[in-house]
Amino acid sequence: MPVRRRKRTLSDYLSAKTNDYVTCAAVESARKIGNQWRLIVIRYLLERSMRFNELLKVACGIDAKTLSRVLKYLVSEKIVRRDVLGTQPFTVRYALTDKGEQIRPIMQSLKTWGETWVPSGLSAQQAQQLKR
Repeated sequence: MPVRRRKRTLSDYLSAKTNDYVTCAAVESARKIGNQWRLIVIRYLLERSMRFNELLKVACGIDAKTLSRVLKYLVSEKIVRRDVLGTQPFTVRYALTDKGEQIRPIMQSLKTWGETWVPSGLSAQQAQQLKR
């Protein structure tokens, strides 16, 4: 006779997420800046402050809605500063805050790792297949 299992409810899943755990600073940091588009935007803002359309042109095919969402998130986390210049029409420039500038060594480490482990001229998917 087959064993009947109890059907799981939403409360079963919620309790699994709220169990006591130790917060890891590395994991929490990755949650703040670890999104693909966030890293790309931060990478270009490390070079210089930029306007929205400048970021849109250089940021690897990101669409305007996604870029807007990423910038709003980074501003809310105080990683990026939004400067409204008093010219007519209004010009908005985005620049890294001091908190954002502290990401520079992390990005340099990612670049070094990528130069070592991701062969140039290959897409990320092709490089992953080579590693297997």
